[in-house]
Amino acid sequence: MRMMSMLLGIAGLLAGLMVVPARGADAQTACGRRTEILKELADRYKEAPVAIGLASNGNLLEVLSSDAGATWTIIVTTPTGVSCLVAAGQD
Repeated sequence: MRMMSMLLGIAGLLAGLMVVPARGADAQTACGRRTEILKELADRYKEAPVAIGLASNGNLLEVLSSDAGATWTIIVTTPTGVSCLVAAGQD
């Protein structure tokens, strides 16, 4: 329960910011169809959604985590169905 509260807090903070990833010369953004990104994260890292939120601009924010919490990923999906990885990490 404590971890879920923490994840929801992080999701809320990020949803409030809803920063679009930078697109500078050195920036790379991993984007694609939501179903494909979720499948890749499930297959490669065994991650599944643990928190979800809807921003006022219509973007969907999701926090995914592996069962043991070893890895996590945050994705944002636009109303058009394009999902982009915003952040990822371990522990």
